[in-house]
Amino acid sequence: MFQGMLGARILGLGFVTVVLGLACSGCSSDDDGDGGGANGGSGGKPAPGKPTVVGDMFGDAHEGQYHLGPVDFAETMWHNACAPGGMKYRKELQASVGLSGEYLAGVANAYNQNGGVCDACILIETGKGKSIVARVVTYGVEQADGDIDVSPSVYQAIYQDEYPRSQTWHFARCPEVGGLKYEFQTGANPYWTSLWVRNPRVPLAKAEVKKAGAKDFIELARAGDGTLTDASGFGNGAFTLRLTGIDDQVVTDDLPGFTPGELVQSDKQFQ
Repeated sequence: MFQGMLGARILGLGFVTVVLGLACSGCSSDDDGDGGGANGGSGGKPAPGKPTVVGDMFGDAHEGQYHLGPVDFAETMWHNACAPGGMKYRKELQASVGLSGEYLAGVANAYNQNGGVCDACILIETGKGKSIVARVVTYGVEQADGDIDVSPSVYQAIYQDEYPRSQTWHFARCPEVGGLKYEFQTGANPYWTSLWVRNPRVPLAKAEVKKAGAKDFIELARAGDGTLTDASGFGNGAFTLRLTGIDDQVVTDDLPGFTPGELVQSDKQFQ
């Protein structure tokens, strides 16, 4: 299995909660949290700060424990594997990718799918009956393959006095948080073009491009940080992206061109 961009990053370590506690005023600790409940959310667009607690699920269940891990947009301890190298998630993305409340998660390397897990949503269901939808922004070495690390917001929403903190997670449909966004790498050019597809409502199975004047679509190569690349480039001018979700939905989007490093807001989205 492809090893993620994190290298020696170790997720799921309870002792890191002391560090996070200093950086997050009001967050519960890893072992004596206040059990703040998940509220709001019905699978639709969440109110700011309110988690979504239900969602359509895809694929197999993965069982393990949840940990208050170092997962946050501030990259308190480690770089998020799905963000640009040496950079953080853009401020313009954080509200949508964070599902309006920094509800984030990290999964084990076993499920990184060569970067395919990046920006996918998962539905987490605890052994004591709480649930929440979170966005995967990183991956790394866990104590067990089914374990996950969660951000302070997720932990506060689902924590109950329980050890081990058992949970089951599935890939899931994200709540409605606007259209797709295309983030082009700063080094992208007409002869080597690379981008992230941000904010998909369903996990992205593949992405293809049809360049100006071409008859056929070609599949983009995925890398461990979630980027999608055409090593020969999109060329100058217009092109069409064709995106296929894990549930076989297809979204086709025509773009007039791109600028290196730009973030393009689309009105297209998976259902």
